Amino acid sequence: MRKNSLFFLGAAAGTCLTLLVTGPQGAQLIAAAKAAASTNTYSQLNLFGDVFERVRADYVEKPDDTRLVEGAINGMVTALDPHSRYMNEKAWRDMQETTHGEFGGLGIEVMMENGLIKVVAPMDDTPAAKAGIMSGDLITHINNEAVQGLTLEQAVNKMKGPINTKTRLKIMRKGTESPIDISIVREVIRVRPVSYHMDGGDIGYIRITSFNEQTTDGLRKAIGDISKQIPPDKLAGYVVDLRNNPGGLLDQAVSVSGAFMARGEVVSTRGRTPEETQRFTARTGDLTKGKPLVVLINGGSASASEIVAGALHDHKRATLIGTRSFGKGSVQTIIPLGAGNGALALTTARYFTPSGRSIQAMGIRPDIEVLQDVPDELKARSETKGEASMRGHLSAEGAEQTGSQSYVPPAEKDDKALGAAYKLLRGVTVNADVPSTSKTAVPN
Repeated sequence: MRKNSLFFLGAAAGTCLTLLVTGPQGAQLIAAAKAAASTNTYSQLNLFGDVFERVRADYVEKPDDTRLVEGAINGMVTALDPHSRYMNEKAWRDMQETTHGEFGGLGIEVMMENGLIKVVAPMDDTPAAKAGIMSGDLITHINNEAVQGLTLEQAVNKMKGPINTKTRLKIMRKGTESPIDISIVREVIRVRPVSYHMDGGDIGYIRITSFNEQTTDGLRKAIGDISKQIPPDKLAGYVVDLRNNPGGLLDQAVSVSGAFMARGEVVSTRGRTPEETQRFTARTGDLTKGKPLVVLINGGSASASEIVAGALHDHKRATLIGTRSFGKGSVQTIIPLGAGNGALALTTARYFTPSGRSIQAMGIRPDIEVLQDVPDELKARSETKGEASMRGHLSAEGAEQTGSQSYVPPAEKDDKALGAAYKLLRGVTVNADVPSTSKTAVPN
């Protein structure tokens, strides 16, 4: 694999003819074939140049050369697979913010609802929380610009910005007749990818929402705090919730897996040639001291989440509960292209679990499948189609699987998968929702 690159986790069919020729004649044929291939490549590049110049000269309006080149690059890269992409300078900066887990902003989690931006929740100790932003607030204007017509990404980008600069929001709040104007000063927002709490005084629940540079440190803190608050003789085990976690950095997936394993391989990546194969092993040591472990997955668990689930499952370190995972079994290497040129996210390898299984377009099947009760109004969008349904995806090494439930009830009391995990750790037998030959016991 390339050095100084960042690993980030999301041929036409025809006849093959082998011709064996030896001696000087063979060398001449090989040289001629290489020359022909090179000539064909340069011919295609000349074609691109001809089209580029024709567009510049004859398009109805004068085009922007930068946008033309970016469009051409995007077309080339996105034709490879759904996860390879070109990022211009701004997109590259945004991605770095995502992986670092820090950015200048307000500190609110938002979603799109009926063309407006709805506040899911303000983050603790952030400008939004201090300014009185509440869950359920509808943001109608950002800096006096209506959000109606903006995409969620565009609205979020307008709320981000340099620290110590102001953002004006106009919000509608239930029970308030008039809009509320709020002025907020941006601060450094640190995304917390790990949250945790204790259940019943005997189980530690740990939720991992993404794999950025803060994830492993957050996990260590969670395990440390839980082990201090629950005596070892009363601690029945841990639940690690990876549901709807889209993934992130490969090195964080490896270190998170290592936090629950004494030793052993976590994942291997295999590129185009055997020389590019790499193996990643656990190094941290089991921070939970062998306590029983349940990992929750669903149709929204992808990439780095699948690496963790696959490793812990193959080493018989955890029982998996939920629904089949997304099936993104490819590794993207981030290749910076120089100052001002952005970066290339290029699919360079597939990843394999310790037992040698590829998850690409197949996903990970849980030991115990538990389906949630989905409200009628959400049934149409409670299932994620998965990697296998994505156009141009890398093919699977076995039967491809598409579609898996990804709904998670907002209230813990309604969460059947979480309830099953708690029961299992407390020694109560749990049966799958569908017939299965999977294990039903917590591994040692």
